[in-house]
Amino acid sequence: MAFLRSVSAPEQGPVIYGESLVLRMPQMNDYAAWAELRAQSRDFLTPWEPEWTSTELTRASFRRRLRHYSKEFKDDAGYAFFLFNSGDDKLVGGITLSNVRRGVTQACALGYWIGVPHARCGFMTAAVRAVVPFVFDNLRLHRLEAACLPSNKASIGLLEKTGFANEGLARRYLRINGRWQDHLLYALLEDDPRP
Repeated sequence: MAFLRSVSAPEQGPVIYGESLVLRMPQMNDYAAWAELRAQSRDFLTPWEPEWTSTELTRASFRRRLRHYSKEFKDDAGYAFFLFNSGDDKLVGGITLSNVRRGVTQACALGYWIGVPHARCGFMTAAVRAVVPFVFDNLRLHRLEAACLPSNKASIGLLEKTGFANEGLARRYLRINGRWQDHLLYALLEDDPRP
């Protein structure tokens, strides 16, 4: 089971400690490890992600990504984390909490990716379990949403294993790998039982 053990200074963003993982906001000095892992995992990731641009892995693109993450964090609109293996401090993937909605909704969307060498090793299960208490206890949200392609059996298994309930199908919901595609919608509520 994963626990939120500490939160760092506001300018660094939250740091979450989970089982075998440390989740923290991306920093510029993560660029080389990120670019290498994403390049190595390109064929593995592209069926499940928005279409990659020709500049996807450049330093300038990474810098823009960090500015976006920083603005979202300051505006309480989103939280991006890189996942590091606590055994060797290697980058293994990423997880995002985006589209944070306050007011009557109190919800956000969960997104994630894992590098191909680390797939099916339990890292993403540990990451989702670690981020759930942050969503409900720290951000004080009521609902955590996720969507995945019906053909993505690994993602379906991850969501169901971590307590998310399938809420139906959204037709042509997201543009993935250059095409509008149907998605299964999942959600976890703050008072849902967790495995």
